[in-house]
Amino acid sequence: MILPTPRGPLSSALVPLLRGPVPGDDDPAPALPVADALAASTDLLEDDDVQLALFCLYELHYRGFEDVDDRWEWEPGLLRARRRLEDAFETELRERVKVPDAHGLDETGVAETLFTMAAAETGPGLARYVGKKASEGQLRELLVQRSLYQLKEADPHTWAVPRLSGAPKAALVEIQADEYGGGDPERMHAALFAQTMRGLGLDDAYGRYVEELPAITLASLNAMSLFGLHRRLRGAVAGHLAAFEMTSSLPNRFYGNGFRRHGHGPETTLYFDEHVEADAVHEQIAGRDLAGGLARDEPGLTADILFGAAVCLALDDAVAEHIMTAWQAGRSSLRAA
Repeated sequence: MILPTPRGPLSSALVPLLRGPVPGDDDPAPALPVADALAASTDLLEDDDVQLALFCLYELHYRGFEDVDDRWEWEPGLLRARRRLEDAFETELRERVKVPDAHGLDETGVAETLFTMAAAETGPGLARYVGKKASEGQLRELLVQRSLYQLKEADPHTWAVPRLSGAPKAALVEIQADEYGGGDPERMHAALFAQTMRGLGLDDAYGRYVEELPAITLASLNAMSLFGLHRRLRGAVAGHLAAFEMTSSLPNRFYGNGFRRHGHGPETTLYFDEHVEADAVHEQIAGRDLAGGLARDEPGLTADILFGAAVCLALDDAVAEHIMTAWQAGRSSLRAA
């Protein structure tokens, strides 16, 4: 992936900075208008400039950019800028997302609360729409919306592996091993998603469609990175993954049906069909052994476990709402590239 086109003053300052040389020890720290961007924002979750800048800073810790020196990853000035953006982003999430009361919950109570949260369908029914009504063009659009995450599926949650121990760590590794194909690169879920993209004539190159993704889609990705990259938020990343797995199996059945409805065969629907089966198992492991086990081992993380799950569900609903609103109005949910 190459650096995306800026979407405002902050990303307009960040992108050319990243294309340049990394400052030396005696050079002045890079200056970015973070405070101005945050002050000007009326909705951080829908702010293209802020969310794109945060995405670019996070991506330095994943695969990076072809046109960026990898040494920028740990440049102190960028880390300070990212921290200010993260603080504002986390504050926004904590203020806006409703989280169940964690008081008095043991490991069983945490697991049951998570299952209850996942079962409470509050979204706009995107999966059912895809299964029964979506056009071929809307199927392609759905894949584009999901591509930036699905082509690196599992990576944001994998940051939690070295931050956990004992049974929760074993549970996370068990889930992630399946996500990575059990050692078979052709069975990696990211590879299966790329296969689905090719089946609809899309480019499966990582980051190919970043220019077209709206702020709310980037915000859902950034929340995963926020939780995964901070040890203090290991409870949140565990809860996020639990909610993610608990709300995957049934929607993927609908998605697969939607693609079959347009005549796509097993090679294209394999990604969805794989998740129907795998995530029915994963949701139990994630809810009880990972999240419940972590609450047992570290009771002080219980509130953050529920917070991470609530954020996952809320942002998934927000992205689905964005897509459905656009489709019902007869327009694309993507940005004009």
